Amino acid sequence: MSDSPVGARIGVITFPGTLDDVDAARAIRLAGGEAVSLWHKDADLRGVDAVVVPGGFSYGDYLRCGAIARFAPVMGEVINAAGAGMPVLGICNGFQILAEAHLLPGALIRNDHQKFYCREQRLRVESTTTAWTASMDDGEEIVVPLKNGEGNFIASPEELDRLEGEGLVVFRYIDNPNGSARDIAGVRNERGNVVGLMPHPEHAVEPGFGPDSPAGPRTGIDGLRIFQSVISSLVAA
Repeated sequence: MSDSPVGARIGVITFPGTLDDVDAARAIRLAGGEAVSLWHKDADLRGVDAVVVPGGFSYGDYLRCGAIARFAPVMGEVINAAGAGMPVLGICNGFQILAEAHLLPGALIRNDHQKFYCREQRLRVESTTTAWTASMDDGEEIVVPLKNGEGNFIASPEELDRLEGEGLVVFRYIDNPNGSARDIAGVRNERGNVVGLMPHPEHAVEPGFGPDSPAGPRTGIDGLRIFQSVISSLVAA
């Protein structure tokens, strides 16, 4: 890990069509980390300790969501770094990209109601054995914004059984907004360093600007804890 004065340097990738990179960088800074901008054509990760693949419409979502971005030069470096244990978080389109890159199981398809959906979303934390959820509690409820048209998580019945059996489901919808199999909102890889989720924690990092939390005192900042978790994990490593 690098000797960042703030404890952790976290890269945020920008692809053509990315929308939420600035929000992700702000979330990292509010959590106490240093945000490092990475461009889709970068051939290295500039010595970062973790990577966030943010939301948006990379390459206009042409062909299939995340299918083109998966082959960007920077993603080759992300795949190698993830294989070596670096924490990687994919949010919304970032989740789609990580699934296309086979860093995460399953796939994301068109919402079952065939519409773009935007709302405050209740989630249940199903796994805290990841760098991104280590500071959270199993079974706790959080609220973060959700906005997607192709957030419907699918996998074969056998794969879904494996995800459940091996504890690879990280977040689950309390009120399923898009038809995702078994209410799955986010998953992790076997090692636990790579996590993807469709809702947007980077939009729930400041009191008064994010959605209300069931926990009361955390109003508006449930998403911040995901970024705080990875920074705490990196500093403790």
